Amino acid sequence: MAIARAERLVNLVLCLLSTRQYLTAERIRAIVPGYHEAPTDEAFFRMFERDKSELRDLGVPLETGRQTNAEGAEDGYRIARRDYELGDIDLEPDEAAAVALAARLWDSPQLTGAVHGALIKLRAAGVDVDQDTPATVEPKVRANEPAFPPLLAAVQAGQVVAFDYRKPPPGGQKERTVEPWGVVAWRGKWYLVGWDRERNDTRCFRLSRVVGTVRTVGKPGAFTVPDGTDLMSLIARTQADPHHTAPARIWVAKDRAQGVRRHAKVVEERDGGDVVEIDLKFPDSAAKWLAGFGPDVVVLEPEVLAKSVRDRLQGALEGAR
Repeated sequence: MAIARAERLVNLVLCLLSTRQYLTAERIRAIVPGYHEAPTDEAFFRMFERDKSELRDLGVPLETGRQTNAEGAEDGYRIARRDYELGDIDLEPDEAAAVALAARLWDSPQLTGAVHGALIKLRAAGVDVDQDTPATVEPKVRANEPAFPPLLAAVQAGQVVAFDYRKPPPGGQKERTVEPWGVVAWRGKWYLVGWDRERNDTRCFRLSRVVGTVRTVGKPGAFTVPDGTDLMSLIARTQADPHHTAPARIWVAKDRAQGVRRHAKVVEERDGGDVVEIDLKFPDSAAKWLAGFGPDVVVLEPEVLAKSVRDRLQGALEGAR
């Protein structure tokens, strides 16, 4: 019965981990299950080269060295345990709680499985990650757009994509060819950030406006993301509306809610925290954002925003009960 490629790769890793010497290709062919199915020497070497490339792509530290035998010296292979094995994982209680909270953040079938797999590995390593810890505000990042999975895969593979994109009214629909740098959540919406080849410039695309199927163009690894690229800054710069702002005064607990502090100016100290002033570029959605900081943030002005935040927190509390 034929051995699946994944099983053959596992066998190869176990073989190369269990030896201190460099094993030649012929020796590996003789002892690793799966390689004996190759009908010719040429077929075996093609199979072996593909497997080596895949292991390196997965980050497995495959070493190459010279192995001396009766016929002379030949190239051999091994995996050094010191480079392959994961060191001890030691998370502080607050760090473990942050991991658990991050795991509850995703609401996407494509990412939920990967998150749960990571938690299983952490627990197997002795790290106590409790996902049942109650949170005042339940975080969620929803990724329901059909374009999300193929675009995320293209980002990871470094592969150019093409898709039909619907412009905001009164614009029409046009095909775009993009080098995808990243997929980013911004103010409850998902965006693709990348290099638009037709416009020869950086562009951001809202995933909800992608029409039809996302198509890949060319081979993986066709481009690299420029060093120092800040995807969130690109999104913030292109999506912000400088003509539509609303000032607000907010009490922030001491050394907390850094996400608010980064955009605000401290005007006074009060009740063990700071009163800050902030210009909200998206006042309609600010209540949801501020409520996410829970008791670390209290809106003082305007009252309509303060009431909206209180209502959201009250709704979250009743839902938890």
